[in-house]
Formats: sequence, C-alpha cells, structure tokens
Amino acid sequence: MIEKDECEKSMASYLIRHHSNQLRSIASSADPNLHFPLFLDFAEFMADEPHIASLLFFHPTTYFHLFDNAALWAHNIIFSELLATHNDNNVVEKKFIHVRVNIFGSPLECPETFPSIGRVRVQHHGILLTLKGTVIRSGATKMHEGERKYICQKCQNSFTVYPEVEARNSIQLPSICPTRKAKPCGGTKFQFVENTIVCHDYQEIKIQESTQVLGVGAIPRSILIILKDDLVDVVKAGDDVVVTGLLTAKWSPELKDVRCDLDPVLIANNIRRTKELKSEIDISDDIVVKFKQFWDHFKDAPLKGRNAILRGICPQIFGLFTVKLAVALTLIGGVQHVDASGTRVRGESHLLLVGDPGTGKSQFLKFAAKLSNRSVITTGLGSTSAGLTVTAVKDGGEWMLEAGALVLADGGLCCIDEFDSMREHDRATIHEAMEQQTISVAKAGLVTTLSTKTTVFGATNPKGHYDPDQPLSVNTSLSGPLISRFDIVLVLLDTKNPEWDAVVSSHILSEAEPDKAKNDEDLANIWPLSTLKRYINYVKENFRPVLTREAEIVISCYYQLQRKSATDNAARTTVRMLESLIRLAQAHARLMFRNEVTRLDAITAILCVESSMTTSAIVDCMGNALHSNFTENPDQEYAKQEKLILEKLGSIDDFSDMNNMED
Repeated sequence: MIEKDECEKSMASYLIRHHSNQLRSIASSADPNLHFPLFLDFAEFMADEPHIASLLFFHPTTYFHLFDNAALWAHNIIFSELLATHNDNNVVEKKFIHVRVNIFGSPLECPETFPSIGRVRVQHHGILLTLKGTVIRSGATKMHEGERKYICQKCQNSFTVYPEVEARNSIQLPSICPTRKAKPCGGTKFQFVENTIVCHDYQEIKIQESTQVLGVGAIPRSILIILKDDLVDVVKAGDDVVVTGLLTAKWSPELKDVRCDLDPVLIANNIRRTKELKSEIDISDDIVVKFKQFWDHFKDAPLKGRNAILRGICPQIFGLFTVKLAVALTLIGGVQHVDASGTRVRGESHLLLVGDPGTGKSQFLKFAAKLSNRSVITTGLGSTSAGLTVTAVKDGGEWMLEAGALVLADGGLCCIDEFDSMREHDRATIHEAMEQQTISVAKAGLVTTLSTKTTVFGATNPKGHYDPDQPLSVNTSLSGPLISRFDIVLVLLDTKNPEWDAVVSSHILSEAEPDKAKNDEDLANIWPLSTLKRYINYVKENFRPVLTREAEIVISCYYQLQRKSATDNAARTTVRMLESLIRLAQAHARLMFRNEVTRLDAITAILCVESSMTTSAIVDCMGNALHSNFTENPDQEYAKQEKLILEKLGSIDDFSDMNNMED
C-alpha cells in the first residue's frame, strides 16, 4: 500500500499537470464558500497512475477523501502561482473542491462495474460502481453534517471523522487514536474541536432502470441515490442519468410492526444527464449511404419509395395505409418553433385512433413503442392523473415528487390504450402536457414545473355504435378541447365490405402458410424494424424542413376554406389545426428525405387531416381509414387527389397568387 501522504502528493501532481485550466477557473471564482467540482477522466488517470486508480476503484471511500484533499493542495499551489506571477487580486482561495470521476471510455464500463439496477448485488458493495436509469423521484434539499474534527488528549494531534450512512449518518469515534506515527499513540480519549463542523447540501433521488432494455414480464427495479454539494438539484424527475459512486447500505425507516432492513444506496460521486438510448442507436455511414441510394432509386416515383417504407410499419396488419402513414408522421414529428417573445410551438405530433374492437389499434400502439427510442405504454383504465403526470408521495416523513408516464416518456412516446376509460378529471390533467409540454405541480407544498416533451399516441373505442352524423366528441365522450390537441384523429369503422373481407381473409390465410409466404415478394423485408428505427431517428436528427412559398399558400388556403365551412366541428378548426398542418407537412418532408416542404408534403398533410375530419371533410377522397390500402401506382393516385384539392382551393383569393407565380 502506498502511504496516504505520498498518494495525495501523486494525485496533486497529476491534477496540476493535466487539469491546471480547471484549477485556474476555480481560483478565479468569487465565492470561497461554494463547493466546486473538478472533473477527472478515469481512463486518462488510469493510464498515468494505474496503481492509484486501482486503489480508487477498490477503496473509493478512503481515496475520494484523499483526492479532495489533493485537489485543495493543487489549488493552493495554482493559487500561489497566480498571486505571485500575475498579481491577480480577483483570485480567491477556496475551501471545498470535489473530484468528480468520469468512467466513460475506461475499463469500468464492463458489466461487472456497470450493471443494470436489477443486477446490483452484495459483491458490488464498497467498490466504484456506475448505474444508468431514469429519475422517478426527487427529494427536497437538506443540510447534512459532513465531517467534524477531534483532538487526541494524549498526543494532541487532531483527526477528521466522517458520518457513516450505514449507521444512520451518526459519528462513530475510533477506539484508539488513528494518528500515523512510528510509534502508535494508543490514546482512547478524544475531545471535539469547536467550529470544525462542515455541513453539506444533501438530496435523495430514486432512479429506475429503463423498461426498453427489460424482457417481457420483468419488473423495473429502482435504487436510492444520495447527492451532495454541487450535485444537488442537477437533475429532476424524468431525466435520464448516469451515476458513478460508492454502493453502500442504509437502514430503512423505523415503522411499527415492520422489520427494519438495510436498503442498497449509491452515494454519488458524479452524475450527468443523458438522452436515453440515443447513443445506443448505431447509424453508421454505410447505413446513411443505403438510405441515399434507396431514394436515388425511387427519384422518379418518390411516393412508391415512401410506401415501401410504410409497409414496414406493423407488417402483420394488412393494408390500413392511412393509419400507417399517420403513425410514421406522428413518430417523426415536425420542427419546434420559438418566436422572438420566447413562445414555443411544439414540434411533436399527437395521434388518436378511434375504432371498433378488433381493428388493430393496440397492435399499432405496441409497434410504435418499439420504433421510438424511449417509450412508455399504459392504459387509461389503470392510470389516474397521478399515474400519467406526477404524484406526491411520503417517504420516511418527507414529501417527494414521483414521475408518471408522461414525465418518464419525456423526449419519446407515451402510448395510452383505452383512452376513454380515464375519468374526465384525469383527461383534463394532460391538457397542459400535450400542448405546452410541461406539467405544473403544486402538491404537498412542492411547487415546480416538469418537462413532458413527448408524443402522445392514444387509442379508444367509440361510445356504443358509432354515428357518422354526430361529432367526434359525442361518439367518444372526449371533450372538444382534448380532441383538438390531437393532430390526427382516425376513425376505424368495421363496416361490411365483401371485397375487403375477401382480401383480408386471403392475407391472413397466406400468413399461416410459411412456404407460400416465402415466395411472395414482400417489400417489408427491405425495411425491418431495426432499419426503420434507424431511419426515423436519422431523419429526425438531421432534417429541419422549411416551408416553400407554394406549400404556405396551399396550407393557408385550405385553412381559410375550413374556417368558412366550420359548423359543428369548430373545435378542430382553430389555429391548432393550422399548426398541425405545418407539423404534418414537415414530418412528411422528413419522411421523404428532404429539407424542403413542397406542395406534395402540404397536400399529403391536408389528406391526413381530411381523413380525421369525418364530419366536415371538404375533399372526401380518403374513404374509410380501415379499408385504405396501398395502391400499385401511388404517384398517379396522388395526381388525382391533388387535382381534387386544388379545384376546391380555387375559390380562395390567395390561391390565384400561386397560379400566377407558376405562370
């Protein structure tokens, strides 16, 4: 074992050589009483000081304290140099510097030291451990006694004592004097040194492993995390985090007639927010080249190429072209817009499927969840407003916020099946989450705002027999304001159609015959789930489509026409519908691998909105969404639909400007 003094000296020397810029920045800060982080790359440190790095891994409790002392030592050296060479009066000597270890790119990323939360065992106790999960609960900030000094009455040497988590944060004095000398002191009587208590900010959070990486039937596990000093209030409920720290145990709260157990807890040394699973989606240059080659192949028939992609969505369901197009546009979404005043217009789209039983609604929900980087599936029957948004729970006498489905799906997709099963009060709580993409909380004295930047995909059954003559709010018992927040509302009616029934039955029977199915040319094989997921992620990250003047005129004229003809469906014909058209047009441009929204994208967005307006459709050329199928020549079919829409828009004055522009 290296002597601790020599170890501190080696650590301080390393920090001066490799982290002098951070030390100078800390010295230039004004407040000497703040706790400052000094970030250390473990891979670089291990290459330079392998023996000390191994000691830090196996004995983090001891060596984290030594590293903090070494950081103060290095800071004092840099501080003295700045005063001597630059005569800088702005530099201030600091009292608290904490080394924060980043293990990425180091051998500590192996499964033994980076397990899932559900695989944490006793063997991980006392070593440097890294865990990944989502913050589901965030506690209040407290003041916590971190250390105090005692003096030995025999040798008069002082030493520092730290509270132990396993002993309910109590101070345990050593049995004999711990001062290191050639001849041990052996003193057993110690006296507290006045004004040596150091207090720290203290916060407890709970993280849960992601459901995306769990198997079917597995229950996501959670673990308590203790944050101190500069790590406090860095994350909030719903954030994806990676935490590095020391695994220990904590006594559970004392309750009457309940056995008191030791619960695992991770004392964090470093924590950082990350976007869940984005880094895990490998999109190599070869895959991007294949995407470009695919569109080069279909440059003369772009809609045929688009349909080849759409066939990969829920391929086990025959047809339903309109639904598959709506699912693709909803998952891709539009571009978020922030105006000069700071008002933000969401880019995420929302989709609601209203249909008879057995029309494949739940199948689409589950497949959409697989396509999303981050998703949460729940049912309206099993979720209350707290289960969807956020709830206040009491843990050990303290109120804490626990995130619900919409908060946990932040940055991803929230699928809500049996949407009509929620109580009216529960449906009202998600209004703000869907439009403003935040949740304002004022529960049990906890007032905060959480982010819910998520796409909502709902499915519901009609209330009794669907009546096409009645508005959607009457058929579904959903309020008009809630329906208006969905960009697309598709109604799937299981009407009697002998031709359609014959085609569907032959498709289902062919699926049951493997030999016959292999001989059929299936375009869905070109776009399997993994490729489709990479494609959606790529176009969302790399394309920011901008509306052309032609597309703006088409959307504007259609909106004006809808406002003139709005009657009982006025809830949908608002500015929200105009924003929905823009989002859908941008999403279709992304789907078509473009950075420009053309007339084709605008008219496709209009067709999607038309299919959802069952009571006030101006151009009734989509038909029943359940019976919509893929055509052999989609580009020719689009030309007919475009002609119908342009004829309807011809009565608007602004539309003549577009014709003049073309001339």
